[in-house]
Amino acid sequence: MKKLNRKFTVAPMLDWTDRHCRFFHRLLTKEAILYTEMVTTGAILYGDPARQLRFNSQEHPVALQLGGSEPQELAQCARIAQDYGYDEINLNVGCPSERVQKGAFGACLMAEPQLIAECVSAMQAAVAIPITVKNRIGIDDQEDYADLHHFIDTVSQAGCQTFIIHARKAWLKGLSPKENRDIPPLRYDLVYQIKQAFPALEIIINGGITTLEQCQQHLQHVDGVMVGREAYHNPWLLAQVDPLLYGTPAPLESRQAALLAMLPYVQAQLDAGVPLGHISRHLLGLFQGMPGARAFRRLISENAHKPDAGVKLLRDALAKIT
Repeated sequence: MKKLNRKFTVAPMLDWTDRHCRFFHRLLTKEAILYTEMVTTGAILYGDPARQLRFNSQEHPVALQLGGSEPQELAQCARIAQDYGYDEINLNVGCPSERVQKGAFGACLMAEPQLIAECVSAMQAAVAIPITVKNRIGIDDQEDYADLHHFIDTVSQAGCQTFIIHARKAWLKGLSPKENRDIPPLRYDLVYQIKQAFPALEIIINGGITTLEQCQQHLQHVDGVMVGREAYHNPWLLAQVDPLLYGTPAPLESRQAALLAMLPYVQAQLDAGVPLGHISRHLLGLFQGMPGARAFRRLISENAHKPDAGVKLLRDALAKIT
């Protein structure tokens, strides 16, 4: 099994990093590891697993993020995901939404490191692919460093070698999920401390990272970086990941080339009955900051929902870029 290079990863983002988004991102970077939206164990075990898990083989390396807290259910889902061909399973211990708390998973599990250790252990026993954990630096009134250290220590002893740490606390009482992405202060220093305390573990830092220069600075202290919203809203950022961070050639030379490279995929999806808007929404930020970008976005946004909307609309939108 080829070892995954997690120097740069694109964060799992609910309603955003679906299979169409990931296919587009893969055109921009061959090296970065891509993550699915969080999928709950219930959606896989009691819903339609094919709808939740299918992906294009060109997305590799791709990781599935699971939400759940019952070890045997997680193990069962990990087996199914491995059969689908995923390269990694990531357990969500960071999402602060109330819906997630009611399901007893996500960030509230930071308070139960022993349970997370049991979850990791069960999944590792079930599959051969890596099991990783994405967590916060803490929740609510937890002691900043001491509780984080205890969490990492407990879960790593169960066999988890890779932790993706969002460098903010999650305030489960009093802040909305949106506020939890911005209001709690970023504490990169705590993530650096964890790497120093556990040099043998792979520590990936996440939260508030918006430039590749920032990525390079973090990589002097930790093993990898995970970028979320900036990679989605300004996807051309990804086109420089391979040359700057991996020393390999950029897959595409221009934003225009990126859009054109996407068109055969778009046509194939349209032929399969996927509405254009399901795909085109992920392309809106491609020309961010360029003359004509607003007209590009407007033309797509106002017309992608129409029954006859297709590849021609994207070509017409491209013509707005000057």
